[in-house]
Amino acid sequence: MRIPSATIAASSDGEGSVRTRSQTQRRKRIVQAAAALASRGGVEAMQMRTVAERAGVALGTLYRYFPSKMDLVVAVVGEEIDLLESSIERRPPGAATPASRAVDVLMRATRGLMREPELADALIRSLILAEVQTPFGDRMTGLLLRVAGDGLSFEQASEEQRDLAGSLASVWVQELLEMLRGRRTYDQIQRRIETAASRLLADV
Repeated sequence: MRIPSATIAASSDGEGSVRTRSQTQRRKRIVQAAAALASRGGVEAMQMRTVAERAGVALGTLYRYFPSKMDLVVAVVGEEIDLLESSIERRPPGAATPASRAVDVLMRATRGLMREPELADALIRSLILAEVQTPFGDRMTGLLLRVAGDGLSFEQASEEQRDLAGSLASVWVQELLEMLRGRRTYDQIQRRIETAASRLLADV
């Protein structure tokens, strides 16, 4: 009996879908395991073998997903930005001015990161010291452009607009580090971010 090719294709597609879901779930387990370790002992605690054991995967499997610890750090940061973007989609900033909407987003991000201060400190320091290009800056810049410019995308923005939004993101990272070191309070950060945003995003 000959099985119709359409049936074979459908079966193959179904297997591929299951495999993709399984890979996505495995990747998520790895990222969550890395974040849990970093939240207790910083990036130093994110030893690849320990991450693999906690995630329940073979060390070789871990390296296939993340060839280096830096790749893993970037993935954990990406997960944090994903959560921030989901929060913004559920509850978009309602302020009238671009600067105020940007401040809303950055202070939400601050509150989210400060729930796990050791994790935040480890991630921010690693990204600053990284010798490789990471997508963190561009993603935060794109997010600020989107909320400040009423849906303005990174690609649609002018070079000057990208530079201004990127500068605000850099100010925020530096202020966050100062807070993690105990040199700033939350209210001080908000005041300084408000000042920077009002200057940098006046024409966005």
